[in-house]
Amino acid sequence: MKHTIKNVVAAAVRSSVKIAEGTALGRFAVEQVLRTAVGQTRPVRHRGVDLTFAVPNSLNRFRIDTFSTKEPETLEWIDSLPARSVLWDVGANIGLYTCYAAKARGCRVFAFEPSVFNLELLARNIFLNNLTESATIIPLPLSDVTAISTLNMTSQEWGGALSTFGQSYTQDGRALSRVFEFRTVGVSMVDAAEHLKLARPDYIKMDVDGIEHLILKGGGSVLKDVKGLLVEINDEFEEQVVTAARHLYAAGLILKEKRHAAMFDDSPYRNSYNQIWHRPQAA
Repeated sequence: MKHTIKNVVAAAVRSSVKIAEGTALGRFAVEQVLRTAVGQTRPVRHRGVDLTFAVPNSLNRFRIDTFSTKEPETLEWIDSLPARSVLWDVGANIGLYTCYAAKARGCRVFAFEPSVFNLELLARNIFLNNLTESATIIPLPLSDVTAISTLNMTSQEWGGALSTFGQSYTQDGRALSRVFEFRTVGVSMVDAAEHLKLARPDYIKMDVDGIEHLILKGGGSVLKDVKGLLVEINDEFEEQVVTAARHLYAAGLILKEKRHAAMFDDSPYRNSYNQIWHRPQAA
């Protein structure tokens, strides 16, 4: 019933917008609605750290409302980082953890996010929290090699996820239902450091919904130098599980734990876990 009502409302809105676009006053009204939506913000406080995020739609309101409960293991991991560490946030989305790491731990964050729909909110959120000097946006996907390919996307929403660069599967290895795509350049971690001259990371947080193992394959000397890493891996996706572990162990890292919040236990994401890896001498 709820889904049906939403569909009816959505159809009514589309019809109203189409009618409004026929007049100058109507177009002005539509523009004001869009400007007002993207300008909406909501505050968050976690462990005494105050942040503000843009909330133009229900997906982003959900992300903000569940800030402290959706991935508590990620927040705890960030809280454990030494102050002023260099963090690569790979798959930054709208910048929840980019902003938290920069503000809570004074991290210098490099936020990798290729989605054209998320980049606006990522930039807005960094600006809203006065973190322009601390967080650098890299609007490119990471991959195993530097090459031109297609970013396949399952959503055109602000704050959407489940996109994959250069592949046709999503976070569980199943076929991706593409609704949008564009060609762009993907870079390996090594090339990002050497050719883009990015500071090498002390720590890496990675959540890209499917090609984590390919990015790790291209980690090379960057991966061998990191002190710790948090990566989302789906236990159903055997190739991802095996390949990611092989590259991480080869880099000298040890699996410390894997966790997800209880809210995922009975969800489609019940087999996805944040794996936390550390370098023994850096523990």
